Amino acid sequence: MDDLSRRRMLITGGALGALGALGAASPARAKSLWTWAPSGSVAGKGAGVDPDWVWDEEADPVLAAVIERGEVAKVNAALRTWTRNDQPLPDGLPADLRDFMERAHQLPPWTDRAKLADAARFTTKKGIYTGALYGLGSGLMSTAIPREARAVYYSKGGADMKDRIAKTAQLGYDVGDLDAYQPSGGMVVTAVKTRLVHAAVRHLLPQSPGWSRTSGGQTIPISQADIMVTWHSLATFVMSKLIDWGVRISPAESAGYLHVWQVTAHLLGVLDEYIPASWDEANAQSRQVLDPILASTPEGVELTGVLLDIVAELDAGLTRPLINGFTRYTLGNRTGDLIGLDKEPFWQPLISAAWPLLVAFREGLIPLPLIPQAAWTVEEALRKFVLFYLSEGRGPSIEIPDANRPS
Repeated sequence: MDDLSRRRMLITGGALGALGALGAASPARAKSLWTWAPSGSVAGKGAGVDPDWVWDEEADPVLAAVIERGEVAKVNAALRTWTRNDQPLPDGLPADLRDFMERAHQLPPWTDRAKLADAARFTTKKGIYTGALYGLGSGLMSTAIPREARAVYYSKGGADMKDRIAKTAQLGYDVGDLDAYQPSGGMVVTAVKTRLVHAAVRHLLPQSPGWSRTSGGQTIPISQADIMVTWHSLATFVMSKLIDWGVRISPAESAGYLHVWQVTAHLLGVLDEYIPASWDEANAQSRQVLDPILASTPEGVELTGVLLDIVAELDAGLTRPLINGFTRYTLGNRTGDLIGLDKEPFWQPLISAAWPLLVAFREGLIPLPLIPQAAWTVEEALRKFVLFYLSEGRGPSIEIPDANRPS
């Protein structure tokens, strides 16, 4: 996640993701259209300031100071030992960073443990769906989000995408864990580390000629609006697709899934006045901040190719056409075109016909004999992908960058 994060959610089902922000200005960004009211947030009130002009006033100066003092390697070494929510902060942290992290790793006062438990049960039951949507929906959608694509590309992690995926997968991996916010889990740690990475990137990326040349006038990356764009490409998008697919979701599961992402947004440093309090409010905000800004960029197209090449390592590329077809089915042809996905005249119609039947069978709506053999081929390929993502989510620790992508 030198930019965003999505991981364990992709597996049991975890997520791809990572949290970052990127930037070519679209008309929607060139002139802000922010009208979403803070009365619809978990705070229920707020100043109503456009989040495109709000960053992280607590974390940003601390990480800038850590970088300028040359302490990144020392801090990363200390943070590698911090992996569980119930662990105290490690020794060896600079005083200003320790003070910030003591505040940052506290759950918000509105956390509902019962809802978090409902969320864990939900991801256990619906893992194949959430895993596929995080990896082949949200993960590839991120390359059609100009600010996110460019922030990823020009940051340090953009030079080694496989390593970056392993690190950015951590967020999705941990958020979908049964113990995500329990003492034995790791989601608090992952979210705080991701927040530190974001703050470091805000300090470093403006020094990148490549990013500055293509940022569309944005002078500091990863605003609160950018984080919420990524949030919607994960939480809101996934819930919307599950409903579209006819997946059975109880009111408690729906509320729990929303809540785990609300808590996650708070721990990532998003102000409570920007975190939607309901799915209706989330959908309204998403229509304003995510839907209008999807666009094609050279960086996004290149990152798409890199991501698909990594997936191809599963089976020497044999299922890449199927992955292309499923992603187009999930994101739509417009987004598929934006990120340069190949058209798949065989797989696209087959998946469009078979996947709804497979979902209906799994939801107990139709009997087994009605499922075509091709549907099981699709499901098996997706299972392999989800397991692959899960293994990536168990990779190296998220670490603070100390430089941008080498030129």
